[in-house]
Amino acid sequence: MSAKAGIEAVIWDFGGVFTSSPFEAFNRLEAEKGLPKDLIRKVNATNPDTNAWALFERNEIDPAGFDRLFLEESTALGHPLRGAEVLPKLSGELRPRMVEALKTCKAHFKVGCITNNVVSMHSPGQDESQRGAGAMGQVMPLFDAIIESSKAGVRKPDPRIYQMMCELLAVAPANCVYLDDLGINCKPAAALGMTAIKVVDVDQTLADLARATGLSFGAEPVA
Repeated sequence: MSAKAGIEAVIWDFGGVFTSSPFEAFNRLEAEKGLPKDLIRKVNATNPDTNAWALFERNEIDPAGFDRLFLEESTALGHPLRGAEVLPKLSGELRPRMVEALKTCKAHFKVGCITNNVVSMHSPGQDESQRGAGAMGQVMPLFDAIIESSKAGVRKPDPRIYQMMCELLAVAPANCVYLDDLGINCKPAAALGMTAIKVVDVDQTLADLARATGLSFGAEPVA
């Protein structure tokens, strides 16, 4: 297959795309503590521009501040949970097929990463298991440009962060494919004219990416 005409860049989220979703780990924590399923997502969705998570991803509070504010917010919803218990659940396991897909895309297009992250030892790639797996070491050097919310002071789904990436890559939004595991982050990309792909699982993502780019991303290897 040959690359689709008009596509110049593929822009990727990191957590939940190159690594397994932290929401799976969040659900396990909720089950362990006897909390309602998706409580953490509910806390994060309440006042999404000004809550503890938003402030932390823009590096406006430190881990101690996140711990305190998240506890206040979860308590307000009737289920106290410290932020310090949530942070260790951020890192996921690396998805090798997604890394190979990135390498394939890089051979044909510019590639960028927009990640909402936090300044914490538990950020994706910062804990021991991630360093051991080499997730960040394998993936991040492949990108032509990277925007981290904790460094940029702006986070998805703010349209500015997508525009910033287009400027870094010197491409128009209409010539970009964007991948993210959160629909709320795909919507601004699509509104700007990007071809947005919501990452649900690896097979679906690679099929959608093949259609969007004209490239082929091989089947899952046989063990």
